[in-house]
Amino acid sequence: MKVESWLFIGLAPFFAIVAVVYGFMVDWQEHVGYLALLLTAGLSVMIGGYLWFTGRRVGARPEDRVDAEIHEGSGEQGHFSPWSWWPLVLSLAAATGFLGLAVGFWITYIGVGLLVVALIGWVYEYSRGDHAH
Repeated sequence: MKVESWLFIGLAPFFAIVAVVYGFMVDWQEHVGYLALLLTAGLSVMIGGYLWFTGRRVGARPEDRVDAEIHEGSGEQGHFSPWSWWPLVLSLAAATGFLGLAVGFWITYIGVGLLVVALIGWVYEYSRGDHAH
């Protein structure tokens, strides 16, 4: 994951420089553009840092080595919930929350309530029912 982490970390200065140039070009009057670019730089650093720490913890993958064979990447890649409906409920809660910010703040409370239900359902999905461990 070394290449991926340095790619994202290397993009952060680019976005920061572009944000400053954009800010000077619009005379710092148009706030959405340069703030979005600065936030993109911050997000790039966050993703790159996560990949860097994960790469140090996990070690070299077959994709990171030049001498790797194809069969080294086979096998289990992680645990995924193929029949889970909770990500859909979580996205509905996020959409409701953002709709509340745009239309009326009272709708945000509905989104937060749905968010709590979705997070609890997703976290405890394998604690009850057919797929309980």
